[in-house]
Amino acid sequence: MSKSTSPYPALSVDATGGGIVSHAGAVTLLRTADATGLTAALSGQLSLWRKPLAQFDPGKIITDLAVSLALGGDCLADIATLREHTAVFGKVPSDPTVSRLIATLAADAPAVLTAIDTARAAARAAAWKHAGKDAPDHGITADNPIVIDLDATLVTAHSDKQLAAPTYKRGYGFHPLLAFVDHGQAGTGEPLAALLRAGNAGSNTAADHIAVTRAALAQLPFTTGGRPGKKVLVRTDGAGASHVFMSWLHRQRVSYSIGFGLTDAMVAALGEVPDTAWSVAVDADEKVRDGAWVIDATGVLDLGAWPPGMRVVIRKERPHPGAQLRFTDTDGLRLTAFATNTVRGQVQVLELRHRRRARCEDRIRIAKDTGLSNLPLHGFDQNRIWLAIVALALDLTAWTQMLGFTDHDARRWEPKRLRLRIFSVAGRIAHHARRIHLRLSKSATWSDLIVTALNRLAALTAPA
Repeated sequence: MSKSTSPYPALSVDATGGGIVSHAGAVTLLRTADATGLTAALSGQLSLWRKPLAQFDPGKIITDLAVSLALGGDCLADIATLREHTAVFGKVPSDPTVSRLIATLAADAPAVLTAIDTARAAARAAAWKHAGKDAPDHGITADNPIVIDLDATLVTAHSDKQLAAPTYKRGYGFHPLLAFVDHGQAGTGEPLAALLRAGNAGSNTAADHIAVTRAALAQLPFTTGGRPGKKVLVRTDGAGASHVFMSWLHRQRVSYSIGFGLTDAMVAALGEVPDTAWSVAVDADEKVRDGAWVIDATGVLDLGAWPPGMRVVIRKERPHPGAQLRFTDTDGLRLTAFATNTVRGQVQVLELRHRRRARCEDRIRIAKDTGLSNLPLHGFDQNRIWLAIVALALDLTAWTQMLGFTDHDARRWEPKRLRLRIFSVAGRIAHHARRIHLRLSKSATWSDLIVTALNRLAALTAPA
């Protein structure tokens, strides 16, 4: 027998092990679902769609699907990852049972989505209450508002699916519009609303922006029974710069910061402004940014057709190497603008606040890494249910980070790192004193972090 030259130990492998849990770290997600009352809320809201004598609760199935997506799944069948470990995840239904439930829910999609949103809002209120000073709505004012970011993305369909259509980027699929609440520099973010649309849906459709924003505002715990006012900032790119949408935001009396397209006449008027009127821009660290300037151009431009109180801030900067100038750029400098109704604050600070909407791109990337990269079902209403489950998975992940990993770098980790370091930690089931014990691998680097998070979550009182 020849001697192995491999640097790795030679192993004899079989499939006879017992009591082993391969995703033991995912128990943090389950404890978060309990602490926020999410599973109970889903069970209550979806009870109308539970058939008589049914063995499995629809709320538990939807929660299990959300957990499977948080672990990296991208289809209904990936719930099998949980079915392998009943001691941790409880009884998980078969694939046909899951498929039948999704078909049942899709047949009454509007009512089901309303029920899921109601459960999410209740769980979000509990999560933010538990988080206290670490909650996104802690200490918000008109000068320090909570931020809702809106953005759309393209999801490619690799097969013929209902309402899939050609996209503006010459692809084929869907064009969902999403809203996220920004947790700021100290955290990540969580979804508030999502609207599934055909691939040929318009980028700047005002009705869709209003619908998503209205649904997002309804998810905020402090908006119950009234308008949120200027302590909520709606932020989006130029797709939201329509007269209808911005007039609606004005009537809602919320703050907004929205990308604004410049016309030739506006650029010409801007050319009459002396260089001394421009102020230096600042970077992400609020330090002077070389080669970039900003100006409040409200008094220079004709804004009579836009909502009263609207300001337009313009930034000009030297383009990055290789970047192509547009027709609206002038003197070799790139011009970008945004509209806002925020009255107070230096123009540089407002411009930096608007540029931070780029964090929404991170939220969308995370969503695509949590089940949104592919809508796996054929029916449009089925995929609407799938999108709601994606939002639940993102909520669970964000709340776990906010409540369990508050003062650790894991508060900002993206799904790939969470799965590698936390969720994939192995454990062993042990039975002692009539209790089931999950013993995490003592050699795993992040086991102590998981135990600390679980202790924090266990100390939280679930809502009645």
